Amino acid sequence: MKVGIVKKLVAIAAASAIAIGMVGCGSSTGNKENTSSNASALQAIKSKGKLVIGTSADYPPYEFHKEVDGKDQIVGFDIEMAKEIAKDLGVELEIKDMAFDGLLVALQSDKIDMVFAGMTPTDERKQNADFSDIYYTATHRFVLRSGDEAGITKMEDLKGKKIGVQKGSIQEGIAKDNFDAANIKSLDKVTDLILDLKNNKVDAVLAEQPVAQINVAKNEGIAIADKLEVKDPDGGSAIAMKKGSTELADQVNKTIKRLKDEDKIKQFVLDANKLVD
Repeated sequence: MKVGIVKKLVAIAAASAIAIGMVGCGSSTGNKENTSSNASALQAIKSKGKLVIGTSADYPPYEFHKEVDGKDQIVGFDIEMAKEIAKDLGVELEIKDMAFDGLLVALQSDKIDMVFAGMTPTDERKQNADFSDIYYTATHRFVLRSGDEAGITKMEDLKGKKIGVQKGSIQEGIAKDNFDAANIKSLDKVTDLILDLKNNKVDAVLAEQPVAQINVAKNEGIAIADKLEVKDPDGGSAIAMKKGSTELADQVNKTIKRLKDEDKIKQFVLDANKLVD
């Protein structure tokens, strides 16, 4: 009897020790998985030796197509920032051009590592991506046909007019907050919106101020409503990364801080403006 009891006690103790060990292993594995998840985006980029970014290259001076040395290239101050981040990570840079409203989908499906597209980190977007610190802030302006801009001093002056915005952009959100859905036209490219404005298919186009200024400079017959400035309630542009990219975001923010400290972002913007035809 005593021998049997001792054996049972030994068995119970052994089972308890195994159970405790399994709990310990499970906790350790969980911590490793969490750490791995945060580090995986950074490590994956370094392992392949390449940073793949997604952009919508119809948005000068942020990103746009330009013939350089006889070849079509994507340029702009976002692209210069991407080059700096790739350099600091010690990898090459690859650029993929796509529709703006497909960028976060491409990010989630691992087709790209980051989004450089003058993207504002709204609460809705933060549900699907991590964002860097803000690197550039601009207000928004309405572009109208020349002669129409003088009478636009407040949002109410545009009621009943057809407003053009880029699909999936912060400007689309601003338009939806201020105008009837039936009076909003969303297209993939700002250049197509400007063409619609010139062809009387929309009455105004809402875009970030530097984008509006460049398009007005490139096109006759359109002008900016200077008396109406629209501020961004969410504030500025940031770089989007896949959810859980904590370590990668830290590295990106270090580069952004360096560029700000060196006053290079302002220079990138000026240089990009000079490249626009």
